[in-house]
Amino acid sequence: MVSKRERELARAKWERQQARREQAREHQSVVKRAVLAGVAVVAVILIVISTKGNGSTPTATPSRSYNPTQNFATTKPVTSTPSPSATSVCASHGPLSTTPKQFATAPINGPVTSSIQLLTNCGNVVISTDKKASVTTTVMANLARAGYFDNTPCHRLTTNGIYVLQCGDPTGTGTGGPGFQFADENLPKVATGSSFVYTRGTIAMANSGPNTNGSQFFIVYKASPLPPNYSVWGQVTSGIDVIDKIAAAGEETGNGDGKPKADVAIIKAIAR
Repeated sequence: MVSKRERELARAKWERQQARREQAREHQSVVKRAVLAGVAVVAVILIVISTKGNGSTPTATPSRSYNPTQNFATTKPVTSTPSPSATSVCASHGPLSTTPKQFATAPINGPVTSSIQLLTNCGNVVISTDKKASVTTTVMANLARAGYFDNTPCHRLTTNGIYVLQCGDPTGTGTGGPGFQFADENLPKVATGSSFVYTRGTIAMANSGPNTNGSQFFIVYKASPLPPNYSVWGQVTSGIDVIDKIAAAGEETGNGDGKPKADVAIIKAIAR
């Protein structure tokens, strides 16, 4: 017969074996958790590396938002083709007006204007106004009659993807204006989300958003795709070659968007 002592020894042995098994199971669990944690860390690192590798830099495409304070991105470097000397393009001019006249409200009333002539130191440009933009042309004509555009620079030229000469800011910074804003008018009609090709010779208002027209305008010298967000108010009927030679002289940054190398100034604007 098994004595009481032998039964106690056998039970103690069994308990030690159970304890060792429990320790072994706990060790295996710790190891598994450590392995899983390590795998998770490696996965996170790989994800971070992948994200950094892919990056968030968008493909360089032309910016289609045309406002006086935003530069265009370029699709490719501007080619280094010879350009005429800026001094050979335009005559010298006198002192410029750098402080724009301010108006309490937009001058939207006045006689019908059929054309506005820009007498510049680079040559004269004649704009035939669009009857569908009667408010815009009246405002621009009234600014011209008030001498607002006299002795003011054309401060911006784009030569890559979008081809315009921008004028109408006496400060020459692209942020100046006459102290008022007025509503959009005669916007191009296209499908929602589509751009519109502004054709050569088109005159349209520059803006910084819907219904923010002031005094700045741009002259398209080569077909340019832009959103249909700019009030078209005229067409160059004479002097587009003047804009061509200003554009041929290039702009100062070399990136396709900057101050014209030719020192362009509107000496006088005449509304008829």
